[in-house]
Amino acid sequence: MNDSQVTALTEQLKRIADNLEGNAPVKTPKWSDSYTWLWQAQDKRLKPVINANALPLELLIGLEQQADILRQNTQQFADGFAANNALMWGARGMGKSSIVKSIHQSTLNSQQNKNLHLIEIYREDINTLPNLLDTLRDQEELRFILFCDDLSFDENDSSYKSLKAVLDGGIEGRPKNVILYATSNRRHLLPRKMIENERSTAIHKSESVEEKVSLSDRFGLWLGFYGCNQDTYIKMIESYTKHYELDYKQAEALEWAITRGNRSGRVAWQFIQHIAGIQGKSV
Repeated sequence: MNDSQVTALTEQLKRIADNLEGNAPVKTPKWSDSYTWLWQAQDKRLKPVINANALPLELLIGLEQQADILRQNTQQFADGFAANNALMWGARGMGKSSIVKSIHQSTLNSQQNKNLHLIEIYREDINTLPNLLDTLRDQEELRFILFCDDLSFDENDSSYKSLKAVLDGGIEGRPKNVILYATSNRRHLLPRKMIENERSTAIHKSESVEEKVSLSDRFGLWLGFYGCNQDTYIKMIESYTKHYELDYKQAEALEWAITRGNRSGRVAWQFIQHIAGIQGKSV
């Protein structure tokens, strides 16, 4: 066997191995290990997250309206009733991902028969969801929130079509024990330039734009998150300092926001970490 034949055989064996790996079943985890998971698409497994990074819901100042809506939707779902997929969109650092984790923890704590699991999936792994859904579909006694943080699609990115199939479920239907919560800085998940390019080049312009904009329509709940004013920012600081028993000066908190050119929940939390470290405490 010459070198070219060896190379051809090696490539053929690699294709066979890749195909077998692609058809390998998802490793079903021991669900009692955790209520929070990370989907590791490459290994087709769910990694348990033992210490989930979830703030107490009452610390999310300025998000009371969004929290009430999402909490009601989550409670309905946890109780086995109909609920919507939810898209949290808007200003960066204003608690979009924090509210999902906090709502999950709050709902879980209120359950006597704990059955609500949160599974985080990376945006680049969206196309692997069908395999995961097949596994979750069989766990009829459990409820699963699939969580994708910072979900968006760039120009020439066609993977948004895979997400549509996941949200709608195709002919088989989305499992009744699964909903999707996603966060994004974009209301329609796609860049404005991408939509405008389609509008200017498409033969049937309205149909092309509708195809892309309709992606966000698959989410029954749209929750907007907006930048906060100075009063809300200070209330965030005061809430954190009271909870973690920290001392602070308002002038320092305002200066911290000015140096970062932004007031947000994230900036407030970063200030709390700063003063906690100075005062020899952890948060």
